[in-house]
Amino acid sequence: MRIKRDNYLQQLIAYRFDGLVKVITGIRRCGKSYLLKNIYKDYLISDGVKESNIIVIELDLAKDIKYRNPLILSSYVREKVENSKEEYYLFVDEIQMSDKVPNPYNSDGKKITFYDALNDLRSLTNLDIYVSGSNSMMLSSDVLTEFRGRSDEIRVHPLSFSEYYSAVGGEKNAAFDEYSFYGGMPLVLSRPNKTAKMNYLKSLLSEVYIKDIVERKGIERQDILEQVLDLLCSSLGSLTNPSKIANTLKSQWREAVSANTIRAYIGHLEDAFLFSESKRYDVKGKAYFDSPNKYYCEDIGLRNARIGFRQQEITHIMENIIYNELIIRQFSVDVGIVYSRTVNKNGNSVRTAREIDFVVNSGDKRTYIQSAYAMSTAEKKETELKPFTLTGDFFPKIVVGKDVGKRWYDDCGILHINVIDFLLDRELI
Repeated sequence: MRIKRDNYLQQLIAYRFDGLVKVITGIRRCGKSYLLKNIYKDYLISDGVKESNIIVIELDLAKDIKYRNPLILSSYVREKVENSKEEYYLFVDEIQMSDKVPNPYNSDGKKITFYDALNDLRSLTNLDIYVSGSNSMMLSSDVLTEFRGRSDEIRVHPLSFSEYYSAVGGEKNAAFDEYSFYGGMPLVLSRPNKTAKMNYLKSLLSEVYIKDIVERKGIERQDILEQVLDLLCSSLGSLTNPSKIANTLKSQWREAVSANTIRAYIGHLEDAFLFSESKRYDVKGKAYFDSPNKYYCEDIGLRNARIGFRQQEITHIMENIIYNELIIRQFSVDVGIVYSRTVNKNGNSVRTAREIDFVVNSGDKRTYIQSAYAMSTAEKKETELKPFTLTGDFFPKIVVGKDVGKRWYDDCGILHINVIDFLLDRELI
Protein backbone atom coordinates (compact mmCIF):
# COMPACT_ATOMS: atom_id res chain seq x y z
CA MET A 1 0.00 0.00 0.00
CA ARG A 2 1.45 3.35 -1.09
CA ILE A 3 0.82 6.07 1.50
CA LYS A 4 1.39 9.69 0.57
CA ARG A 5 3.72 11.61 2.90
CA ASP A 6 3.63 14.87 1.00
CA ASN A 7 4.44 17.04 4.03
CA TYR A 8 7.81 15.35 4.53
CA LEU A 9 8.50 15.08 0.81
CA GLN A 10 8.14 18.84 0.47
CA GLN A 11 10.57 19.36 3.35
CA LEU A 12 13.14 17.14 1.66
CA ILE A 13 12.68 19.00 -1.60
CA ALA A 14 13.10 22.36 0.17
CA TYR A 15 16.40 21.21 1.76
CA ARG A 16 17.75 19.69 -1.44
CA PHE A 17 21.42 20.57 -2.05
CA ASP A 18 21.58 23.17 0.70
CA GLY A 19 25.05 22.03 1.76
CA LEU A 20 23.88 20.41 5.00
CA VAL A 21 23.36 16.80 6.08
CA LYS A 22 19.66 15.93 6.14
CA VAL A 23 18.95 13.94 9.32
CA ILE A 24 15.63 12.09 9.26
CA THR A 25 14.48 11.43 12.81
CA GLY A 26 11.38 9.96 14.41
CA ILE A 27 10.03 7.06 16.38
CA ARG A 28 10.95 3.62 15.08
CA ARG A 29 8.72 2.15 12.36
CA CYS A 30 7.06 5.45 11.50
CA GLY A 31 8.21 5.31 7.87
CA LYS A 32 11.56 7.12 7.78
CA SER A 33 13.33 4.63 5.52
CA TYR A 34 10.35 4.30 3.20
CA LEU A 35 10.15 8.08 2.89
CA LEU A 36 13.78 8.28 1.84
CA LYS A 37 14.32 5.15 -0.26
CA ASN A 38 10.95 5.03 -1.97
CA ILE A 39 9.03 8.30 -1.93
CA TYR A 40 11.94 10.72 -2.22
CA LYS A 41 13.96 8.51 -4.53
CA ASP A 42 11.00 8.18 -6.90
CA TYR A 43 10.58 11.96 -6.85
CA LEU A 44 14.23 12.53 -7.75
CA ILE A 45 14.05 10.08 -10.65
CA SER A 46 10.86 11.70 -11.91
CA ASP A 47 12.69 15.05 -11.72
CA GLY A 48 15.40 13.80 -14.05
CA VAL A 49 18.01 12.43 -11.64
CA LYS A 50 19.63 9.25 -12.95
CA GLU A 51 19.06 6.29 -10.64
CA SER A 52 22.77 5.49 -10.86
CA ASN A 53 23.47 8.88 -9.26
CA ILE A 54 21.49 7.96 -6.16
CA ILE A 55 23.84 6.04 -3.86
CA VAL A 56 21.86 3.96 -1.37
CA ILE A 57 23.78 2.40 1.52
CA GLU A 58 21.76 0.05 3.75
CA LEU A 59 23.92 -0.77 6.71
CA ASP A 60 21.55 -3.44 8.02
CA LEU A 61 22.03 -5.60 4.91
CA ALA A 62 24.87 -8.02 4.26
CA LYS A 63 25.60 -6.47 0.86
CA ASP A 64 26.61 -3.21 2.52
CA ILE A 65 28.11 -4.53 5.73
CA LYS A 66 31.62 -3.38 4.78
CA TYR A 67 30.39 0.22 4.74
CA ARG A 68 29.78 0.06 8.47
CA ASN A 69 33.44 1.07 8.54
CA PRO A 70 33.13 4.86 8.09
CA LEU A 71 36.52 5.08 6.36
CA ILE A 72 35.47 2.53 3.74
CA LEU A 73 32.13 4.31 3.31
CA SER A 74 33.83 7.66 2.77
CA SER A 75 36.38 6.20 0.36
CA TYR A 76 33.68 4.43 -1.68
CA VAL A 77 31.52 7.53 -2.06
CA ARG A 78 34.47 9.80 -2.84
CA GLU A 79 35.60 7.44 -5.59
CA LYS A 80 32.20 7.67 -7.28
CA VAL A 81 31.58 11.38 -6.83
CA GLU A 82 34.81 13.35 -6.44
CA ASN A 83 35.92 13.65 -10.07
CA SER A 84 32.47 13.84 -11.62
CA LYS A 85 30.67 16.97 -12.81
CA GLU A 86 27.28 15.37 -12.18
CA GLU A 87 25.24 15.74 -9.01
CA TYR A 88 24.91 12.75 -6.66
CA TYR A 89 22.66 11.88 -3.74
CA LEU A 90 23.79 9.72 -0.81
CA PHE A 91 21.19 7.87 1.28
CA VAL A 92 22.59 6.10 4.35
CA ASP A 93 19.97 4.01 6.13
CA GLU A 94 20.31 2.36 9.56
CA ILE A 95 23.17 4.73 10.33
CA GLN A 96 23.24 3.52 13.94
CA MET A 97 24.89 0.30 12.68
CA SER A 98 28.01 2.18 11.66
CA ASP A 99 31.11 1.13 13.61
CA LYS A 100 33.70 3.20 15.42
CA VAL A 101 37.14 2.36 14.05
CA PRO A 102 40.70 3.21 15.17
CA ASN A 103 42.39 6.21 13.65
CA PRO A 104 44.91 4.66 11.21
CA TYR A 105 47.27 7.57 11.80
CA ASN A 106 46.99 7.60 15.59
CA SER A 107 45.99 4.30 17.15
CA ASP A 108 45.76 5.90 20.59
CA GLY A 109 43.65 8.82 19.39
CA LYS A 110 39.91 9.31 19.21
CA LYS A 111 38.14 6.70 17.11
CA ILE A 112 36.69 7.53 13.70
CA THR A 113 32.88 7.56 13.51
CA PHE A 114 30.27 8.07 10.82
CA TYR A 115 30.12 11.74 11.90
CA ASP A 116 33.69 12.13 10.68
CA ALA A 117 32.91 10.35 7.41
CA LEU A 118 29.84 12.43 6.65
CA ASN A 119 31.51 15.68 7.61
CA ASP A 120 34.32 14.76 5.23
CA LEU A 121 31.86 14.03 2.42
CA ARG A 122 30.11 17.37 2.98
CA SER A 123 33.08 19.01 1.27
CA LEU A 124 31.96 17.47 -2.04
CA THR A 125 29.83 20.21 -3.56
CA ASN A 126 28.17 17.83 -6.01
CA LEU A 127 26.95 15.48 -3.24
CA ASP A 128 23.73 15.83 -1.23
CA ILE A 129 23.68 13.70 1.95
CA TYR A 130 20.71 12.11 3.76
CA VAL A 131 20.83 9.79 6.79
CA SER A 132 18.18 7.89 8.70
CA GLY A 133 18.11 5.19 11.32
CA SER A 134 15.80 3.11 13.40
CA ASN A 135 16.88 2.80 16.98
CA SER A 136 17.10 5.12 19.93
CA MET A 137 20.51 6.40 18.86
CA MET A 138 18.87 8.04 15.87
CA LEU A 139 15.77 8.94 17.83
CA SER A 140 17.68 11.04 20.33
CA SER A 141 19.35 14.40 19.94
CA ASP A 142 22.80 12.79 19.59
CA VAL A 143 23.02 13.04 15.83
CA LEU A 144 21.75 16.60 15.70
CA THR A 145 24.20 17.55 18.46
CA GLU A 146 27.13 16.16 16.51
CA PHE A 147 26.00 17.95 13.35
CA ARG A 148 25.02 21.19 15.08
CA GLY A 149 24.93 23.95 12.47
CA ARG A 150 25.66 21.44 9.72
CA SER A 151 22.38 19.56 9.45
CA ASP A 152 18.68 19.88 8.73
CA GLU A 153 16.25 17.78 10.73
CA ILE A 154 13.22 16.26 9.07
CA ARG A 155 11.14 14.96 11.95
CA VAL A 156 8.84 12.15 10.79
CA HIS A 157 5.76 11.15 12.79
CA PRO A 158 3.29 8.28 12.52
CA LEU A 159 0.52 8.91 9.99
CA SER A 160 -1.63 11.94 10.57
CA PHE A 161 -5.36 11.36 10.15
CA SER A 162 -5.27 12.99 6.71
CA GLU A 163 -2.47 10.64 5.60
CA TYR A 164 -4.32 7.70 7.11
CA TYR A 165 -7.60 8.64 5.43
CA SER A 166 -5.92 9.19 2.06
CA ALA A 167 -4.85 5.55 2.23
CA VAL A 168 -8.00 3.87 3.61
CA GLY A 169 -10.78 6.11 2.27
CA GLY A 170 -14.39 5.20 2.99
CA GLU A 171 -16.74 6.82 5.48
CA LYS A 172 -14.91 9.48 7.48
CA ASN A 173 -16.42 8.76 10.89
CA ALA A 174 -15.66 5.05 10.57
CA ALA A 175 -12.09 5.88 9.54
CA PHE A 176 -11.70 8.22 12.51
CA ASP A 177 -12.96 5.53 14.90
CA GLU A 178 -10.40 3.08 13.53
CA TYR A 179 -7.64 5.69 13.72
CA SER A 180 -8.60 6.52 17.31
CA PHE A 181 -8.22 2.85 18.23
CA TYR A 182 -5.23 1.61 16.19
CA GLY A 183 -3.40 4.88 15.56
CA GLY A 184 -1.18 5.73 12.60
CA MET A 185 1.84 3.43 12.58
CA PRO A 186 2.10 2.71 8.83
CA LEU A 187 2.39 -1.09 9.00
CA VAL A 188 -0.85 -1.30 10.98
CA LEU A 189 -2.71 -0.63 7.74
CA SER A 190 -1.32 -3.80 6.16
CA ARG A 191 -2.15 -6.11 9.08
CA PRO A 192 -4.90 -8.53 7.96
CA ASN A 193 -7.26 -8.36 10.96
CA LYS A 194 -7.93 -6.74 14.33
CA THR A 195 -5.92 -9.29 16.29
CA ALA A 196 -2.90 -8.86 14.03
CA LYS A 197 -3.10 -5.07 14.38
CA MET A 198 -3.25 -5.24 18.19
CA ASN A 199 -0.44 -7.80 18.43
CA TYR A 200 1.78 -5.71 16.16
CA LEU A 201 1.36 -2.61 18.31
CA LYS A 202 1.96 -4.55 21.52
CA SER A 203 5.14 -6.08 20.12
CA LEU A 204 6.46 -2.68 19.03
CA LEU A 205 6.31 -1.47 22.61
CA SER A 206 7.73 -4.55 24.31
CA GLU A 207 10.21 -5.80 21.71
CA VAL A 208 11.39 -2.56 20.12
CA TYR A 209 10.92 0.66 22.08
CA ILE A 210 11.37 -0.57 25.64
CA LYS A 211 14.32 -2.78 24.72
CA ASP A 212 15.97 0.13 22.89
CA ILE A 213 15.71 2.38 25.93
CA VAL A 214 16.85 -0.28 28.39
CA GLU A 215 19.89 -1.21 26.30
CA ARG A 216 20.97 2.29 25.37
CA LYS A 217 20.43 3.93 28.74
CA GLY A 218 21.58 0.96 30.82
CA ILE A 219 18.28 0.84 32.74
CA GLU A 220 18.53 -1.47 35.76
CA ARG A 221 14.88 -1.26 36.79
CA GLN A 222 12.95 -2.02 33.61
CA ASP A 223 9.89 -2.71 35.75
CA ILE A 224 9.91 0.88 37.04
CA LEU A 225 10.36 2.23 33.51
CA GLU A 226 7.33 0.23 32.39
CA GLN A 227 5.26 1.42 35.35
CA VAL A 228 6.09 5.01 34.44
CA LEU A 229 5.08 4.26 30.86
CA ASP A 230 1.78 2.77 32.05
CA LEU A 231 1.00 5.79 34.22
CA LEU A 232 1.68 8.21 31.38
CA CYS A 233 -0.53 6.16 29.06
CA SER A 234 -3.31 6.19 31.65
CA SER A 235 -3.15 9.93 32.29
CA LEU A 236 -3.45 11.45 28.82
CA GLY A 237 -4.62 15.02 29.06
CA SER A 238 -4.11 15.13 32.83
CA LEU A 239 -1.58 17.21 34.73
CA THR A 240 1.24 15.25 36.30
CA ASN A 241 4.88 15.51 37.35
CA PRO A 242 7.67 13.20 38.57
CA SER A 243 6.79 13.71 42.24
CA LYS A 244 3.17 12.74 41.64
CA ILE A 245 4.20 9.62 39.74
CA ALA A 246 6.71 8.69 42.47
CA ASN A 247 3.93 9.01 45.07
CA THR A 248 1.64 6.83 42.98
CA LEU A 249 4.28 4.12 42.69
CA LYS A 250 4.82 4.23 46.42
CA SER A 251 1.12 3.98 47.29
CA GLN A 252 0.05 1.46 44.65
CA TRP A 253 3.12 -0.74 44.22
CA ARG A 254 5.03 -0.04 47.44
CA GLU A 255 7.98 1.13 45.35
CA ALA A 256 10.11 3.90 46.85
CA VAL A 257 11.49 5.66 43.76
CA SER A 258 12.92 9.16 43.79
CA ALA A 259 11.36 11.93 41.71
CA ASN A 260 14.74 12.41 40.02
CA THR A 261 14.71 8.81 38.80
CA ILE A 262 11.17 9.24 37.49
CA ARG A 263 12.23 12.46 35.78
CA ALA A 264 15.11 10.64 34.09
CA TYR A 265 12.84 7.81 32.92
CA ILE A 266 10.33 10.27 31.49
CA GLY A 267 13.24 11.92 29.69
CA HIS A 268 14.20 8.58 28.15
CA LEU A 269 10.63 8.07 26.89
CA GLU A 270 10.68 11.56 25.38
CA ASP A 271 14.14 10.97 23.91
CA ALA A 272 12.76 7.93 22.11
CA PHE A 273 9.87 10.06 20.81
CA LEU A 274 7.26 7.97 22.62
CA PHE A 275 5.93 10.99 24.53
CA SER A 276 5.95 14.77 24.27
CA GLU A 277 5.61 17.22 27.12
CA SER A 278 3.30 20.21 26.89
CA LYS A 279 4.14 22.89 29.45
CA ARG A 280 1.63 25.13 31.22
CA TYR A 281 1.78 28.77 30.15
CA ASP A 282 0.30 31.78 31.96
CA VAL A 283 -1.35 33.58 29.05
CA LYS A 284 -1.50 37.03 30.69
CA GLY A 285 1.59 36.67 32.85
CA LYS A 286 3.57 35.41 29.84
CA ALA A 287 5.50 32.88 31.91
CA TYR A 288 5.85 29.11 32.11
CA PHE A 289 5.14 27.00 35.18
CA ASP A 290 7.71 24.43 36.27
CA SER A 291 5.06 21.77 36.91
CA PRO A 292 2.75 19.97 36.66
CA ASN A 293 2.53 19.54 32.89
CA LYS A 294 0.82 17.25 30.40
CA TYR A 295 2.25 14.37 28.40
CA TYR A 296 0.89 13.10 25.10
CA CYS A 297 1.72 9.84 23.33
CA GLU A 298 3.31 10.00 19.89
CA ASP A 299 0.80 7.49 18.55
CA ILE A 300 -2.59 6.80 20.09
CA GLY A 301 -2.53 3.19 18.90
CA LEU A 302 0.65 2.53 20.88
CA ARG A 303 -0.96 4.08 23.95
CA ASN A 304 -4.06 1.93 23.54
CA ALA A 305 -1.93 -1.19 23.09
CA ARG A 306 0.02 -0.48 26.25
CA ILE A 307 -3.12 -0.43 28.38
CA GLY A 308 -4.56 -3.51 26.69
CA PHE A 309 -6.98 -1.49 24.54
CA ARG A 310 -8.95 -0.59 27.67
CA GLN A 311 -9.64 2.90 29.09
CA GLN A 312 -11.07 4.16 25.83
CA GLU A 313 -11.85 7.65 27.12
CA ILE A 314 -12.57 9.22 23.76
CA THR A 315 -12.28 12.74 25.22
CA HIS A 316 -8.62 12.23 26.13
CA ILE A 317 -7.92 10.22 22.98
CA MET A 318 -9.30 13.01 20.79
CA GLU A 319 -7.25 15.58 22.71
CA ASN A 320 -4.09 13.54 22.11
CA ILE A 321 -4.87 13.22 18.40
CA ILE A 322 -5.38 16.99 18.10
CA TYR A 323 -2.11 17.64 19.94
CA ASN A 324 -0.23 15.28 17.61
CA GLU A 325 -1.77 16.97 14.58
CA LEU A 326 -0.57 20.37 15.78
CA ILE A 327 2.96 19.03 16.34
CA ILE A 328 2.95 17.42 12.89
CA ARG A 329 2.07 20.83 11.48
CA GLN A 330 5.21 22.11 13.26
CA PHE A 331 3.49 24.41 15.75
CA SER A 332 4.70 25.09 19.27
CA VAL A 333 1.99 23.88 21.66
CA ASP A 334 1.46 24.79 25.32
CA VAL A 335 -1.31 24.36 27.87
CA GLY A 336 -2.82 27.78 28.51
CA ILE A 337 -3.68 29.04 31.99
CA VAL A 338 -5.95 32.08 32.56
CA TYR A 339 -7.54 33.32 35.78
CA SER A 340 -11.01 34.43 36.85
CA ARG A 341 -12.58 35.54 40.13
CA THR A 342 -15.12 33.17 41.67
CA VAL A 343 -16.96 33.07 44.96
CA ASN A 344 -16.23 30.12 47.25
CA LYS A 345 -18.64 28.46 49.66
CA ASN A 346 -17.74 30.98 52.34
CA GLY A 347 -18.72 33.86 50.09
CA ASN A 348 -15.16 35.00 49.53
CA SER A 349 -13.82 36.03 46.15
CA VAL A 350 -10.96 33.76 45.09
CA ARG A 351 -8.64 33.64 42.09
CA THR A 352 -9.38 30.51 40.05
CA ALA A 353 -7.20 29.03 37.32
CA ARG A 354 -8.90 27.96 34.11
CA GLU A 355 -7.35 25.95 31.35
CA ILE A 356 -7.13 26.33 27.60
CA ASP A 357 -6.15 22.96 26.12
CA PHE A 358 -3.77 24.30 23.50
CA VAL A 359 -2.00 27.60 23.00
CA VAL A 360 -0.72 27.19 19.46
CA ASN A 361 2.17 29.39 18.33
CA SER A 362 4.00 29.91 15.07
CA GLY A 363 6.19 32.98 14.97
CA ASP A 364 4.06 35.94 16.05
CA LYS A 365 0.81 34.11 15.27
CA ARG A 366 -1.24 32.46 17.99
CA THR A 367 -4.44 30.40 18.14
CA TYR A 368 -6.31 29.10 21.18
CA ILE A 369 -7.93 25.67 20.90
CA GLN A 370 -10.28 23.75 23.17
CA SER A 371 -10.77 20.03 22.58
CA ALA A 372 -14.39 19.32 23.55
CA TYR A 373 -15.76 15.97 22.44
CA ALA A 374 -19.29 17.16 23.26
CA MET A 375 -20.80 20.24 24.89
CA SER A 376 -24.19 18.84 25.77
CA THR A 377 -24.80 20.85 28.96
CA ALA A 378 -24.64 24.50 29.95
CA GLU A 379 -21.98 23.65 32.54
CA LYS A 380 -19.79 21.98 29.92
CA LYS A 381 -20.14 25.00 27.60
CA GLU A 382 -19.15 27.29 30.47
CA THR A 383 -16.07 25.16 31.21
CA GLU A 384 -14.90 25.15 27.60
CA LEU A 385 -15.78 28.69 26.47
CA LYS A 386 -15.16 30.82 29.57
CA PRO A 387 -11.33 30.65 29.36
CA PHE A 388 -11.46 32.23 25.89
CA THR A 389 -13.01 35.38 27.35
CA LEU A 390 -10.18 35.74 29.86
CA THR A 391 -7.19 35.87 27.49
CA GLY A 392 -7.32 39.65 27.08
CA ASP A 393 -6.42 39.47 23.40
CA PHE A 394 -8.01 38.94 20.01
CA PHE A 395 -6.13 35.91 18.69
CA PRO A 396 -8.32 33.31 16.90
CA LYS A 397 -10.18 30.85 19.13
CA ILE A 398 -11.40 27.41 18.08
CA VAL A 399 -13.50 24.70 19.72
CA VAL A 400 -12.90 21.28 18.17
CA GLY A 401 -15.69 18.79 18.86
CA LYS A 402 -17.07 15.48 17.68
CA ASP A 403 -20.70 16.58 17.87
CA VAL A 404 -20.28 19.63 15.59
CA GLY A 405 -21.88 19.46 12.17
CA LYS A 406 -21.02 22.19 9.70
CA ARG A 407 -18.39 24.61 11.02
CA TRP A 408 -19.79 27.85 12.42
CA TYR A 409 -18.86 30.96 14.41
CA ASP A 410 -20.71 31.97 17.57
CA ASP A 411 -21.48 35.54 18.67
CA CYS A 412 -18.05 35.84 20.33
CA GLY A 413 -16.26 34.99 17.09
CA ILE A 414 -15.27 31.50 18.27
CA LEU A 415 -15.06 28.91 15.52
CA HIS A 416 -16.79 25.59 16.23
CA ILE A 417 -15.55 22.77 14.01
CA ASN A 418 -15.85 19.01 13.82
CA VAL A 419 -12.65 17.16 14.73
CA ILE A 420 -12.54 15.37 11.37
CA ASP A 421 -12.85 18.65 9.46
CA PHE A 422 -10.14 20.12 11.67
CA LEU A 423 -7.75 17.22 11.02
CA LEU A 424 -8.31 17.35 7.26
CA ASP A 425 -7.98 21.14 6.87
CA ARG A 426 -4.27 22.00 7.00
CA GLU A 427 -4.95 25.63 6.07
CA LEU A 428 -7.22 26.33 9.03
CA ILE A 429 -4.48 27.73 11.30
